[in-house]
Amino acid sequence: MTTEDWEQRIAHAWASFDRYDEHEFRARMEKLAAELPPDSGPALFERACAHDSTGDPERAVALYEQALAQGLTGERRRRAVIQLGSSLRNLGRAEESVALLTAELEQPSDDLDDAVRAFLALALTDTGREREAVSVALTALTPHLPRYHRSLAAYARLLVEPAPDGT
Repeated sequence: MTTEDWEQRIAHAWASFDRYDEHEFRARMEKLAAELPPDSGPALFERACAHDSTGDPERAVALYEQALAQGLTGERRRRAVIQLGSSLRNLGRAEESVALLTAELEQPSDDLDDAVRAFLALALTDTGREREAVSVALTALTPHLPRYHRSLAAYARLLVEPAPDGT
């Protein structure tokens, strides 16, 4: 088995997700994960995703944490942080989610930046910080608009910072 072969089979499993019930899908992912060492970050991550996607966020959180502790890297590491933040929020641990996702914004930028901000906005809402959540969401949206970048960015900032005149 090569890493490329394993990755292709993982991708195929996810592409066929809707063909299985939650137990069948988890079993399928467990079988694939078992092909790698038990402490493999990618295997732990894929198992976490399977539990997360089939309605078992508590188990997913533990597996995401283990995967990250194993030194998960690249896109999987970023996805693990985002998905861990989402699962923490879903379990009523929004403050932990906010802390995790806020710290993630300090990591090198990539194409998942907006996803980090989107899930951070949800977590902020759950902590009663709605204005900050809207600011974060607008900041993520701004680069995708054909116009109004500067004005929307300024309005987003003003939601959480006082206006220059102190209001």
